[in-house]
Amino acid sequence: MKKVLVVGANGQIGKRLVTLIQKSSHLEAKAMIRNREQATFFKNLGVQTVVADLEEGVDTFVKAVADVDAIVFTAGSGGHTGKDKTIMVDLDGAVKTMEAAKSANIRRFVLISSFDTTRESILDANSSFAPYVAVKHYADEWLKGTDLDYTIIHPGVLTNDEGTGQVNVGSKVERGEVPREDIARVILASLENDKTIGKEFQVVGGTKSVKDAVDSV
Repeated sequence: MKKVLVVGANGQIGKRLVTLIQKSSHLEAKAMIRNREQATFFKNLGVQTVVADLEEGVDTFVKAVADVDAIVFTAGSGGHTGKDKTIMVDLDGAVKTMEAAKSANIRRFVLISSFDTTRESILDANSSFAPYVAVKHYADEWLKGTDLDYTIIHPGVLTNDEGTGQVNVGSKVERGEVPREDIARVILASLENDKTIGKEFQVVGGTKSVKDAVDSV
């Protein structure tokens, strides 16, 4: 059974993903959390936890990833933090996790990004949103420059609606909403499908089953 470290496990996508992984017959989850008080949810699922702060050094992450086979980075600074926290979590935290994966010889890495992180999207974004897009752009580019077996997922506008199990995916799709539950399903399907290695794709709510959509990337 392969063990998957979920970075940002206490987030809204992270909790849904950990729950899905635990229901899988061939994967098990390990939850990386920021403080011990967040552990109860995961203990109730029978999930191993590790406490680590994304603003700590790479050595901390090497210890956190030591016993896993894959990493999913779902962490984010959130919409109410400043530019400094966005840089430290969404960029520096992501890169340090990638570096830890390389140091620990972990090949599989799935990164949850923003919907459009092209350089054009940075220029098109308003002044308050542009730094976030830039941070996501460089995190994506850093991962693509590694030799990790990466997948980069670009979700549309995230909602807490109940998932439908149906999405549209592609290198470029029309902007739209997508439930966090369905993004968690797409992440799980990507972990289970080696065809997604070396790929990045956008995801919105749609008409294809998650499995068929992921199979088509």
